[in-house]
Amino acid sequence: MRYGRVFLLGLIALLALALAVPAGAARNSGDRGHAEAKRRTPIVIGHRGASGHRPEHTLAAYKLAIAMGADYIEPDLVSTKDGQLVARHENEISGTTNVADHPEFADRRTTKTIDGLPVTGWFTEDFTLAELKTLRARERLPERRPDNTAFDGLYEIPTLQEVIDLAQSAGVGIYPETKHPTYFDSIDLSLEEPLVEILHDNGYRGRRAKVFIQSFEVANLRELNRMTDVPLVQLLFSTGQPYDFTVAGDDRTYADLATRRGLRQIARYADGVGPEKIMIVPVDAAGNLQEPTSLVHNAHRAGLLVHPYTFRNENEFLPADFRAGDPAAETFLWATGDAPAEYRLYFDLGVDGLFSDYPDTAVAARHAWLLGRGD
Repeated sequence: MRYGRVFLLGLIALLALALAVPAGAARNSGDRGHAEAKRRTPIVIGHRGASGHRPEHTLAAYKLAIAMGADYIEPDLVSTKDGQLVARHENEISGTTNVADHPEFADRRTTKTIDGLPVTGWFTEDFTLAELKTLRARERLPERRPDNTAFDGLYEIPTLQEVIDLAQSAGVGIYPETKHPTYFDSIDLSLEEPLVEILHDNGYRGRRAKVFIQSFEVANLRELNRMTDVPLVQLLFSTGQPYDFTVAGDDRTYADLATRRGLRQIARYADGVGPEKIMIVPVDAAGNLQEPTSLVHNAHRAGLLVHPYTFRNENEFLPADFRAGDPAAETFLWATGDAPAEYRLYFDLGVDGLFSDYPDTAVAARHAWLLGRGD
C-alpha cells in the first residue's frame, strides 16, 4: 500500500506539472479554457511601431513603441529586388516614402496585379536594398495625423535585421507579418525561407521565443509550420477569403475559418488567431456596438491565442459608443475618443493581446484594467 500511495502521489505531481505548462507552449494543446485565458496579462503589440505618433515602420516608431511599454513590435515584411526583407505595410511604397520625389526612379512607376487587384506605383521588389535606403519615410495618414508629417523625410526604411537588433537590445518581442506571400512566390522572391533563416540566426527558436509570425494567407503558415517551431498566428478579416484560397479555387472564407470547426483546423498549424476586432464585437451600420460573438471563447477552446487588430484613438476608428466631441465639427473623426473604454471591453472579453497604433494608451488602459481586477 505504501508503494501504491507513492505512485499515486507521483502521478498527481506529474499531472500538476503538466497543468502548469503555460498556454500556447505547444500547438494543438487542446482546450486551455476561457478562465485561464482571462488570468493572463494581455500583451500590447505596437502596430507598425507607435504609428499613431511617428511614420509607421520606421525605427523611430518602433523605438517609441518600446519606450511606451509595448511588449512586441510589428514589422510587416516585403522583399527587395535582391531578396532582402524590409519593413513596409505594402510592397507599393508611394504612400509611405518620398519615392515620387526621386527623378532617378521615375521610370520604375508601373502597374501590377497584387492579390488579384491592379495597383499603380513603385514597388519594393523593383529596388535593391541600397536603392531603398536612399528613400525616406512619410506619414501614411497625413490628413488624420498631421502632427506626424513633421517627421516626413527623416527616417530610412528599416530591414528586418535592424528591427530585430532594436527589439533584442530592448528585450521586447517581434511580431512580423508576411505580406502577399503568394505574390512574392510568383516572382521568385519567397518570403518564408529568408524569414526563418534570419529568425533562427538570431536565436528565435521554440514556442517560448519572443516572436509571432502572422499572415492573412493559410498555405504559407502551413509551410512555416514545417520550417520552424516558433509561434504562428492566422490573421482573419471580417469579409472575403485568404488570397491563396482564391488562387486554389477554395471557396472557404475568413468567416468559415472563424467557426468552431475552422478554428480547430487552424490549431493544426498555428498557435493563435488575429481577427479584425469587429469579429469579436460587431457594430451596426451606424457604428454602434452589438453583442459580442463567441469567437474568443471558441478560439480558446481550440487552444488558440486571440490577438485582435487594430486599436486606434481617433473617433473614426472607434465604435460610436466611444466617440467624443461634436459630430458636426470638421475634425470630429480625427479627434480622440474614449479609446480606454474600448480596450477595457476587449480585455474583459479575454483577449490575449491586441495591436495598437497608440501603445501608450493601450499600456495605460491595461494597467488600469489590471488594477481594477486586483492584479
